[in-house]
Amino acid sequence: MDTRVSDLAALRGFVDRHPRLFVLTGAGVSTDSGIPDYRDTEGEWKRKPPMTLQTFMSGDLARARYWARSMVGWRRFGRVQPNASHRSLVRLESRGHVSVLVTQNVDGLHEAAGSREVVDLHGRLDQVRCMACDWRGGRHGWQEALQDGNPDWTLLDATDAPDGDADLDGEDFAQFRVPPCPRCGGIVKPDVVFFGETVPRERVDRANAGLMGADAVLVVGSSLMVYSGYRFVTAASRNGMPIAAINLGRTRADSLLTLKVELPCAVALDAL
Repeated sequence: MDTRVSDLAALRGFVDRHPRLFVLTGAGVSTDSGIPDYRDTEGEWKRKPPMTLQTFMSGDLARARYWARSMVGWRRFGRVQPNASHRSLVRLESRGHVSVLVTQNVDGLHEAAGSREVVDLHGRLDQVRCMACDWRGGRHGWQEALQDGNPDWTLLDATDAPDGDADLDGEDFAQFRVPPCPRCGGIVKPDVVFFGETVPRERVDRANAGLMGADAVLVVGSSLMVYSGYRFVTAASRNGMPIAAINLGRTRADSLLTLKVELPCAVALDAL
């Protein structure tokens, strides 16, 4: 039997035997929507690692560089649409197969597709918040504030990078004006978990509750190199839960997997 056919048959059998799934998704789910991923098939960085909280908070220039690149990247990122993988997971949930869907992505595409039991582990890029007073606002409104303060930068274009970023090289970021918090004048950051930042406890608790209510784990499009997602897989393994992964390339949890399907996410999920 063709390896692809046998893998898809094994995946269907896995879901049939374990009807309540803890689903964990990563960047591979969203690449068909035009959002680049961070890692190659060996789980190594394709580019420089993303922004850390320490760097973002270190000074005006770091924040100007971040928001300039984000302003240019958001013009396309803010219009991305769910793809076949997102829609397949909605159908899986509608049939009662999903205990919870935990995503490491910050694009909000699972909710846009119609998934309901979603934990946005790393937050949502379509929201911003103040680091001082916890004011929160929508990213579209913040985009207008960025563009109003930097009209010359609106003429720039650049290659898309992961998570709404854009590759702006050779620009003088000291000339970019970052608006302050409209409530207190503090520092505004995207409402996402940067590297070096802790995932809010209530999200971890929701995810763990979903894991307790599941009888197996399905990883979709993640190398699991980031501990915030990997921890749920190791917890499942300690509890003797079966674990399947759909991912092109190596994952950090390969030795823990019951089943691994190395096919594009959309192809594998469509088989379900």
